[in-house]
Amino acid sequence: MNKRLDFPLLASKANLHYLDSAASAQKPGVVLDALRDYYITSYSNPHRGAYELSVHATDRFHEARNKIAKFFGVGDPDCLIFTRGTTESLNLVATAWGRSNVSSGDNIVISGMEHHANFVTWQSLALATGAELRICEITDDCRLDLNQMKDLVDADTKIVAVAHVSNAVGTIHPIAEIAQIVRANSSAIFVCDGAQSAPHLSVSFDKMDVDFYAFSGHKMCGPMGIGGLIGKRHLLEAMDPYQFGGDMIEYVYDDHSTWNVLPYKLEAGTPNAADAFALGAAVDYLNAIGMDTIRSHEVELLKLAQSELEKIDGLKVYGPPAEERSGVVSFTLADVHPHDLATILDEHGVCIRAGHHCNQPLMRRLGVTATARASFYLYNTKEDVEALVAGVRHAAKLFSGTHA
Repeated sequence: MNKRLDFPLLASKANLHYLDSAASAQKPGVVLDALRDYYITSYSNPHRGAYELSVHATDRFHEARNKIAKFFGVGDPDCLIFTRGTTESLNLVATAWGRSNVSSGDNIVISGMEHHANFVTWQSLALATGAELRICEITDDCRLDLNQMKDLVDADTKIVAVAHVSNAVGTIHPIAEIAQIVRANSSAIFVCDGAQSAPHLSVSFDKMDVDFYAFSGHKMCGPMGIGGLIGKRHLLEAMDPYQFGGDMIEYVYDDHSTWNVLPYKLEAGTPNAADAFALGAAVDYLNAIGMDTIRSHEVELLKLAQSELEKIDGLKVYGPPAEERSGVVSFTLADVHPHDLATILDEHGVCIRAGHHCNQPLMRRLGVTATARASFYLYNTKEDVEALVAGVRHAAKLFSGTHA
């Protein structure tokens, strides 16, 4: 599969090897065209005007919601709340559900390999409410310790929050097994950070047995600034708004106000209709390729990258086998700092991420300050892998003649 030419930036730079899709994915031409088309042919404020242009914008906004909900296996599109992305979605749950339902004596369970957005959010809620924050540790191969998870989740647990896929090492967590632990041991809500699974895996919210699922559009070929929170209707309806104004209001009296129905109750202000429409185009693009096809392509590249990288003396790859990871290979090279490695690779046109990947607790558990992370997506090729490996070999030779 070679979709590189579908992406204008990549098509215009033949020697660019973009391997940072876990941070943000490139945009296919159809998404850029959709965004431009909305502003040229349909731009107006949805829900606000009775004139034809506004009605058309409203219709396209609703169509986008329906399309994106279907992509995520959501039978009730009104249970998809548009947000700026995963971070805002998680904060929405922590504020609108957590502040009303968590108190001293309760506990919140997360894992030791969460992105800061799914770590600090719950840490802050625990500190504000007096609840206990419990952290499930990881195994040596970067899997969650499910036996410990069973001990941590109990009758006092109010929230369990776990990423579907680790952004730092790519581990695909067994969400179904974790859900069984949550349901068997508590009445807690189960929050799933889907930022890294939405671009790579086939997701069906209605079959996952999670209560909330958060995602970001820019990681799945859509624009920046649009994402969503999918939740079970009874939970969303019970939540109070955490922002006020615009479409979320039903009636305003002098002494109180009442709230609109879902999804508007949780979508204050002017909607991001243009980006929602463009995200709908991204969903169409991914559907046309097929999520299973994307997954198979990434596993093939991961296996090739890992097998070649591990031939380099002093290089260590973190995480489980390729079949149990998304499109991420995270590694260190002897005494070469990941930032230095990334700088050298950049000179060869290879773009990787270096640092703690917004995952400082995991870095401490791995005994490192940072890793180098190459992340693959549907537009990457074997040539990208070859460029990565060649660049790392060059860096190894540059820093030490023994590392080759």
